[in-house]
Amino acid sequence: MKVVVLCSGGMDSVTALHWARARYEVVMAASFDYGAKHHARELPLAAAHAAALGVRHEVVRLDFVGRLFASALLTTGGAIPDGHYEAASMRQTVVPFRNAIMLAIATGMAESAGAQGLVIAAHGGDHAIYPDCREEFMQAMGEAMRLGTDAGLVLLRPFIAMNKGQIAAEGARLGVDFALTWSCYKGGPVHCGTCGTCVERREAFLQAGLPDPTVYTDTGPLPPKPPRR
Repeated sequence: MKVVVLCSGGMDSVTALHWARARYEVVMAASFDYGAKHHARELPLAAAHAAALGVRHEVVRLDFVGRLFASALLTTGGAIPDGHYEAASMRQTVVPFRNAIMLAIATGMAESAGAQGLVIAAHGGDHAIYPDCREEFMQAMGEAMRLGTDAGLVLLRPFIAMNKGQIAAEGARLGVDFALTWSCYKGGPVHCGTCGTCVERREAFLQAGLPDPTVYTDTGPLPPKPPRR
């Protein structure tokens, strides 16, 4: 099967790219530049992994998001909060309906490229704060993609039931160089170590029992995980 992979340059999507490359014919890795603070750090790494695997890489620019959407993740938004990834404060970083927009565009790209599948790296840890990463949404979006394409495009979500540690372990098995991935939402010269995505990244390597190759500004104690509501 020919597939397109959504690849931002983060741990999860880079692992998804390698996962797909081991199973399918990857005709394209698609990245989206919607004005996030960390894109300058993240997107070049998506390009590097695609090039290493011999996969075509396309960056789609969504300039309207920064003008019309409200999110701390964007350069037009407020400060990125520190704390645990699943904390309520991290909801400030939600870009409304982001996955739906990216999946809709990538569906058109995939069908135009002759692909039958689209791979997204949404995972279990995302569910707490991102409505458009939950399986209920993915099922509905996947059905819309199937019904709305001549190819009956399939939405593949291999990590939907995994946590970040399990994805790190899978990436290690696939030979992913995690030093060439980016997580920090603040987008500074190195990972801050304290924002939600840095905390999640640090936890993932601990959970997987893997050495963390990341340079962090702050490696103090990790904040506790909030209780499930």
